[in-house]
Amino acid sequence: MTAEVKKETLGFQTEAKQLLHLMIHSLYSNREIFLRELISNASDAIDKLRFAALSDESLLEGQGDFQVQVDVDKEANTITISDNGIGMTRDEVIENLGTIAKSGTAAFLENLTGDQKKDSQLIGQFGVGFYSAFIVAERVEVHSRKAGQDAASGVVWESRGESEFSIEGREKASRGTSITLFLKEEAKEFADDFRVRSVIKKYSDHISVPVMMLKPQPPQAEGEEAEAPVAEYEAVNEATALWTRPRTEISDEEYKSFYSHVSHDFEEPLTWSHNKVEGKLEYTSLLYLPKRAPFDMWHRDMTRGLKLYVQRTFIMDEAEQFLPMYLRFVKGVVDSNDLPLNVSREILQQEGAVESMRNALTKRVLDMLSKLAKKEGDDYALFWKEFGQVMKEGPAEDFANKEKIAKLLRFSTTHTDAPEQDQSLEDYVSRMKEGQEKIYYVVAENFNTAKSSPHLEVFRKKGIEVLLLSDRVDDWLMNHLQEFDGKALQDVARGALDLAADSEEEKAEQEKLQKESEGLVERLAKVLEGQVEEVRATARLTDSAACLVVGEHDLGAQMRRIMEAAGQPVPETKPILEVNPNHPLLQMLDKEADEDRFADLGSIIFDQATLAEGGQLNDPASYVSRLNKILLEMSKS
Repeated sequence: MTAEVKKETLGFQTEAKQLLHLMIHSLYSNREIFLRELISNASDAIDKLRFAALSDESLLEGQGDFQVQVDVDKEANTITISDNGIGMTRDEVIENLGTIAKSGTAAFLENLTGDQKKDSQLIGQFGVGFYSAFIVAERVEVHSRKAGQDAASGVVWESRGESEFSIEGREKASRGTSITLFLKEEAKEFADDFRVRSVIKKYSDHISVPVMMLKPQPPQAEGEEAEAPVAEYEAVNEATALWTRPRTEISDEEYKSFYSHVSHDFEEPLTWSHNKVEGKLEYTSLLYLPKRAPFDMWHRDMTRGLKLYVQRTFIMDEAEQFLPMYLRFVKGVVDSNDLPLNVSREILQQEGAVESMRNALTKRVLDMLSKLAKKEGDDYALFWKEFGQVMKEGPAEDFANKEKIAKLLRFSTTHTDAPEQDQSLEDYVSRMKEGQEKIYYVVAENFNTAKSSPHLEVFRKKGIEVLLLSDRVDDWLMNHLQEFDGKALQDVARGALDLAADSEEEKAEQEKLQKESEGLVERLAKVLEGQVEEVRATARLTDSAACLVVGEHDLGAQMRRIMEAAGQPVPETKPILEVNPNHPLLQMLDKEADEDRFADLGSIIFDQATLAEGGQLNDPASYVSRLNKILLEMSKS
């Protein structure tokens, strides 16, 4: 039976076309990574066949010696990377090589700027895999056959990496995939045996399958009769899974190279942890903290999790059961001696050993972060900039490690008034005033709104530090992180303000203020009936006329916006308006006899308090109309 020879020409998916163009131009200065990516893919294909053969040995077709083979042809200016792994069907070839099935691809491409240096970092985070071949090749040919299918089911894919590719049936005697790169003239160095060997040693020494190349022929002695060359292959790499070796025998360069293999990230990791556990459970883990956030960090269906091996046998990519969601950026492998070889995602969810490993691996990652935070230098600041918002999900998700996570959190505060989130809760506690019993914070839509919040006035006056929170997740975080080091966290814009640092004299002054302003407060409450829960005089303001306060048990403004954006029902609540009776505007208002004018001024003060906290006015046109009316009256007087 012969393979179907019908040839079809198809177009690349739009995103694949864009990425190809950008990648070829942005990554040109780091061309040799194509070999790392293609050998890594070949190794993954072999791992997948190993796993599939556990339940169906016939897929091995009587040949269980796995290897990746690399052949160079200087005369033809080609390099070929072949594997005897799982292989692909015709449909899989089209799906895997003609499209980029990653959520958020379009949004990712919009972030590319045209600056080759910046774009190369972004593309590295995206992971280019097979497409890296076109950095050095003017044409690529892929010949593949799925394990377990007959020779006639082979398929050939061919493209110049522009707008289209062709695909046709062609017999293939052996299973697996062979990729031939017809090199560009300026990339002919990769048709050289010595050059290719050096790249393989540099990037793929840790691959657990042998990467084979033809053994170099010994030089012919002068006068000797030329013999026909013997085609003998030898392993170029160590072919030992890196995590199975003792830490003392592994160099930093090898650890970094292995990180590139498991993450497809072009940048080096921030740090890593290699650990072997023996006892009730036996497993080895090698965990990495990336330097940059992946492009799809905020997509719910992002690929995440560790590579799972059982007794050195690959089981699955993205085993997400071993780390909580807020640590979804961690890369690496875990190799267990206790799990069954036929383990599935469903079984992982029920295995008691997995829960124990998850707890231990989570603590190990948090310990890695603690060490990074204590080290001199900017590494933790870089980590926080990339992954800080994800870490803020931790206290809600991981109650057992809440205190550990809290120590890793970083915030902006009034101590520096800088937008950088570089202050820890331990830093804050060390600077607390004598008699201060709470950690104070304010939540706002952005940093400038938080820094300028009228709620901070009394705290600045008394020299009390306040955390300035403006990330979308902050309000939600504080709902779950209610204390630290035995000290309650208090939203300065929620409920009545009771500063323990207030003297008896100050408290008496506040009571006097409230009593003297009862008439003003009653008039304002009448004007704003239906818009506010209540109006009350406050001593928390020194420069502003008024501010809005959230009820003790009501949702904050930021949390309301998040729920509304998610389409969730939001309970109807009204804010509390607190006014500063000592402010000239309020004193003028108190003397206003014209009730209509009083109503206009009272509404303006309420709207201004809404704007000051970054809120939206229900009726902006009425606000403008009232303000213009007052301004015109003032110009006539």
